[in-house]
Amino acid sequence: MNDISIIVPIYNEKNNLPELYKRLVESASKVSKNYEILFVNDGSKDESCEIIKTYATKNANIRYINFSRNFGHQIAISAGIDKCNGNAIVIIDGDLQDPPELIPELYKKYKEGYNVVYAKRKSRKGEGFLKKTTAKFFYRILSKITSINIPLDTGDFRLFDDKILKHLRLMPEKHKFIRGQISWLGFKQTFIEYDRDSRKHGETKFTYKKMVNFAIDGITSFSSFPLKIVTLLGFIVSVIALIIIIYALYSKFVLDRVITGWTSLIISTMFIGGVQLLSIGIIGEYISRINSEVKNRPLYIIDEDNLSEN
Repeated sequence: MNDISIIVPIYNEKNNLPELYKRLVESASKVSKNYEILFVNDGSKDESCEIIKTYATKNANIRYINFSRNFGHQIAISAGIDKCNGNAIVIIDGDLQDPPELIPELYKKYKEGYNVVYAKRKSRKGEGFLKKTTAKFFYRILSKITSINIPLDTGDFRLFDDKILKHLRLMPEKHKFIRGQISWLGFKQTFIEYDRDSRKHGETKFTYKKMVNFAIDGITSFSSFPLKIVTLLGFIVSVIALIIIIYALYSKFVLDRVITGWTSLIISTMFIGGVQLLSIGIIGEYISRINSEVKNRPLYIIDEDNLSEN
């Protein structure tokens, strides 16, 4: 059993790996000589896997998992959670935006008796206004519509103990939202603030499309609020339709005036149709996730690893 395990999901990070490896080893060594750094190569198309293998031959504390294809960032973290072997576990991305030098501070805070120590961003360098704004909006909306307290301005960069690890391994859902799962578990949690750096090399792999999918996973995993919105919309539309029907009957039999008008007919039809499509779409997102769970396919496929060598 290692004192600390560091899980690092990797996707096309060959230019960042030399500096990342050096800084991770230095930071882990400050915590304990009994450490492991577990790189999870998420189907990289560059030479990332070969570079990681080179590090593993030089340093017995380096372990790696190589996926058969790209399964996604949260799945890569989940694989690390399944395969790591430490009393304390750190999750950190491989783009060097989160400083490895913060790991000893996280560990020191954990030794004070906390189950989870997460890194909270004071600033986010190198990110555009739109990305900052949408991220801020999403986390605050998520906080409002869920019954759990998901810390604001945090990512997956955090440390947690083996008690949290044990429970995370018992959460088998396919659409992962790791930070939400950890918050859902509860236990004693605290944070350390830091300034997030800009990306060292290359471009972010977290595109707006992935951000939207990630947001949908977070909302559908921890809130039924969208379904409540569907129910509310259905009720509102029904009330409006009832009012229109009553008015139409009143005009016909009391005022002796038939309601005419192509415009009003089209507007009402389009409005009701739009609400129906929106409702079907929201319900479909939940059904899609149920379908994924029922299939019970493996969360990921490992092509090769060196786990048995350590």
